[in-house]
Amino acid sequence: MIKKLLFLLTFCVTSAQAQTEVFYHVFQRSFFDSNGDGNGDLAGIDQKLDYLQELGVNTILLTPLYASDFYHNYFAYDFEKIDPEYGKMVDYVLLVKEVHKRNMKIYQDVEMQYVAGTHPWFKDSFGNPKSKYSKYLMYDDAENKKPWNFWNITDFTLYDGRKEKIIVVNMNEKKVKEYTQKVLDFWVDPNKDGKFDDGVDGFRLDHMMDNLDNANRLTNLFADFWTPLFSKLRAKNPKLKFVAEQANWGSYGHDYFTKGNVDFVFAFRLKFAINKYDKLEIEKAADSTFNYNPFSKNQLVFIENHDTKRFASEPGMTVEKSKAAAAIQLLIGGIPSLYYGQELGMKGEQRQLGMTDGNDIGVRESFEWYKNEEGNGTANWYKNTGPWWDGRFNKSDDGISYEEEKSDPNSLYNFYRSLLNLRKSHRALEKGAYSKISNGNPQVLSFGRSDSGEKIAVFVNLSDKQQATLSTIDSRAVETLAGEKAALENGRVSVVLPAYGFSVVLLR
Repeated sequence: MIKKLLFLLTFCVTSAQAQTEVFYHVFQRSFFDSNGDGNGDLAGIDQKLDYLQELGVNTILLTPLYASDFYHNYFAYDFEKIDPEYGKMVDYVLLVKEVHKRNMKIYQDVEMQYVAGTHPWFKDSFGNPKSKYSKYLMYDDAENKKPWNFWNITDFTLYDGRKEKIIVVNMNEKKVKEYTQKVLDFWVDPNKDGKFDDGVDGFRLDHMMDNLDNANRLTNLFADFWTPLFSKLRAKNPKLKFVAEQANWGSYGHDYFTKGNVDFVFAFRLKFAINKYDKLEIEKAADSTFNYNPFSKNQLVFIENHDTKRFASEPGMTVEKSKAAAAIQLLIGGIPSLYYGQELGMKGEQRQLGMTDGNDIGVRESFEWYKNEEGNGTANWYKNTGPWWDGRFNKSDDGISYEEEKSDPNSLYNFYRSLLNLRKSHRALEKGAYSKISNGNPQVLSFGRSDSGEKIAVFVNLSDKQQATLSTIDSRAVETLAGEKAALENGRVSVVLPAYGFSVVLLR
């Protein structure tokens, strides 16, 4: 049934944010393999910068680079070395400089709160209280034989069957603070020339907490560890930005702004609301996400990442339904963050095969460049690894690949490209304030964006049925920028939206 509703558009404007970034979150081991060893690498990202720019993103977020026993590199055995499977320091510098030449940015993901059991701090201090690293890690006994293990698990199983420990770092120790400062200082300006053309533009702080793991053992970390660290790094490069991943995914992250002194957090609540296609939940989450941000702070708006199910694998998902979610994510406000392959509709889910880091491989599979899942440069590093390969989600000739989608004007890939281009072409969509637009249709989400006199209204049908809206609005004329055509009739805007359709309207 078509629902016709009359409603008044009101722009209850929030403060505009100045950021113009569009993040692209790369799990580099799975992105593009430049040398044929099966692992995605830094040179592979460099070779695909044209692709990223053509897509419309301008900021690359890497997952951790440092040497680790874990395929995802989150628990280091050496914070000062790049995983050799990703390349050498020269490859990193070449990538960063090329990124900056293209007026793009690059962020590193870091997690300094834990180390692998093969890290020298643990190898030297375990059972050795006299070690110079004895206070670098958390021990529960005077003999250094009872380390505080992450999640209180003695040994983690890696995807290939190996066992490894993860030990909690003593973030209260002065020398640990100094070491962390030294490591991050290096990435800000590797050649120490003060130009920063070879340096990172920001850091993502994984699993950032004020009270680490809520254990009441490492507390007040915002004030005592993170804020002093950020202050010194910003003194070195005032343009440096910090992104916090809230450990509590139910948090809006406002305390990370006010107490943690970060620049960006992740809009988890908005992500979960978009997943439900529930208008009231999306509006509630958007209001809380955008209305209470301190000036110059912002939220990264995302619908999937390396720790969540791929959006295309949500129950009942279709390409058209995915497009509706993309329209919300890219246009509602904040800073969009795309996870590699999201723009293609890549599928993937976590598995539940015991306590192993292999469970997440399903959402970290190789980027689908070609119809053939084993085309040149495809990073199938997990090939022939048992369930991680046998149960893979990537398939040849499934319609989900850059090769299959790039020339199809109706593909999800080209939909993302067009909306990112639209966003870049209009200040209201790129930088403008978010506003809630009230209407009486529970199936149509409507919101406004405004900046410097430009006002744009966005309508998204959240249902699998056609919906119509008739809107009273203070506008002399309307221009449809994308999606279904809107018309102005006797001072009212009329829009008919097919199932999961959308319309972007410039108000004059």
